[in-house]
Amino acid sequence: MRTIQGALYARVSSDQQAQAQTIQSQLTDLRARVEADGVALSAENEFIDEGYSGSTLVRPDLERLRDVVVAGVLDRLYVHSPDRLARKYAYQVVLVDELQRAGVEVIFLNHELGRSPEDDLLLQVQGMIAEYERAKILERSRRGKRHKAQTGAVNVLSAAPYGYHYVTLAEGGGQARYEVCEEQAQIVRQVFTWVGRQRLSIGEVCRRLRKQGTPTRTGKTWWDRTSVWGMLKNPAYKGQAGFGKTRAGALQPRLRAQRGRPLQPRRARSSYDVPATDWLMIPVPAIVGEDLFAVVQTQLEENRRRARTGRRGARYLLQGLLVCSCCGYAYYGKAISPSARKGHPRDYAYYRCIGSDAYRFGGQRVCFNTQVRTDRLEEAVWQQVCQLLEDPQRLGQEYERRLQAAQASPGEAETARVERQISKLRQGIARLIDGYTEGYIDKSEFEPRIRRFKERLAALENQAEQLREHSLLQAQLHLIIGRLEEFSAKVKAGLGQLEWHGRRELIRTLVKRVEIDREQVNVVFRIEDSMGSSENSRFLQHCRGRDLPDALQHRLE
Repeated sequence: MRTIQGALYARVSSDQQAQAQTIQSQLTDLRARVEADGVALSAENEFIDEGYSGSTLVRPDLERLRDVVVAGVLDRLYVHSPDRLARKYAYQVVLVDELQRAGVEVIFLNHELGRSPEDDLLLQVQGMIAEYERAKILERSRRGKRHKAQTGAVNVLSAAPYGYHYVTLAEGGGQARYEVCEEQAQIVRQVFTWVGRQRLSIGEVCRRLRKQGTPTRTGKTWWDRTSVWGMLKNPAYKGQAGFGKTRAGALQPRLRAQRGRPLQPRRARSSYDVPATDWLMIPVPAIVGEDLFAVVQTQLEENRRRARTGRRGARYLLQGLLVCSCCGYAYYGKAISPSARKGHPRDYAYYRCIGSDAYRFGGQRVCFNTQVRTDRLEEAVWQQVCQLLEDPQRLGQEYERRLQAAQASPGEAETARVERQISKLRQGIARLIDGYTEGYIDKSEFEPRIRRFKERLAALENQAEQLREHSLLQAQLHLIIGRLEEFSAKVKAGLGQLEWHGRRELIRTLVKRVEIDREQVNVVFRIEDSMGSSENSRFLQHCRGRDLPDALQHRLE
């Protein structure tokens, strides 16, 4: 008999649990159960998500597990409890149904699944209780922190800003507080004085701090503009630390994968700024006076109105899609400063690699890729998008490839054959039951035969369902291919009339990313590659504003 191929899935929610290796208890119990059942378990079939929330289905190893399940190589999956699979009842139902449809038996260690209606009811109740428990924990935590903030408790705040030392509850005898670090506080007062009294820009403040050799909290001598800006905007320095500056909300979609960050976030949520009027103020020791703090805020607003960064009128069509092929950092829009124009106004800016900014990396740039003119790069990418939309044959080839790459199906004849086998098998089950009822066969012979019949029937029904789904997919793809010509005619008539916002939405819909190399720009579309090893079309564009041409190519991904 074929050996049962098993897998296990384990998960912990927080980074603290992952660091404390609390997931090992789950793995120990799961491996013991697998060994007791005599199921084959390989190392690659152990799926572990450490530090990922159960409120989202987008988890690295869960995604890998679902891909393996679709491949049809697993027979049984072991999970410690339903809330390890998902914290939402609806997600549990989706995952269990998906696994069972693929023929994978799900085993939860804390109870049996599908043995009786009571077992299914218990699973549903546990799923709803887990979701309710998570919601109550979040609500109690939110209300508790807000109540403490209203009473002036400092321990609800995050880490103390530069210039302060955070005294914990244990260190402070049961009361947390901020203590002023006088050496750092002198630097804070100096920065506020430079901006508020001498009306310096943030860039000049950073240059003076670096010239003095003043170290940051981490020991660096290179100060970032964002750090200084955050210092000048923090109300804690005037004696009122703000609580509730941000709130958690729905996860914001990403245009492309970010360098150094996983494709699947650990938490399925994003932070959103809260208006200052909704903050709760907690008294802390002041470093600067309220009058000086107010003067600094006025100066920052004046600097913004005067647009010292030279961002007048610059709109970046490809912002969020550009990535450097050399270092992996993103390209961002950077306008030309008025002093660099020398009396020659320009209506374009430059896209610049983040890795080429030395001030972001302690004074040493990590990338030497050159910048690209915005107007020429945007026009070149737009032309590539237009060529893709104006070529219905190319899109048709892609959908034809998907149609051929789908799971092979002999067609209606195979579907009819499977249906006949299902009908015969049901008749055989009925005859077997009649024979057992009439006493022609005994129970010891009846039970294994009826079990084999049911297993065969389930496999055939699953095969028939796949054939029906494949036929539906074929019909949908044929419908899409038939409408490509009509779609292309409409696109050709409207592309030339699209305004800036329309172009941006269309580009973000079709383009996955734009890779900028030293000698060429590569446009990667969201459609899967149908060209295989065929040669990509190329044409030359002077995107950098100098004699060296860039080859702009495109590919489908």
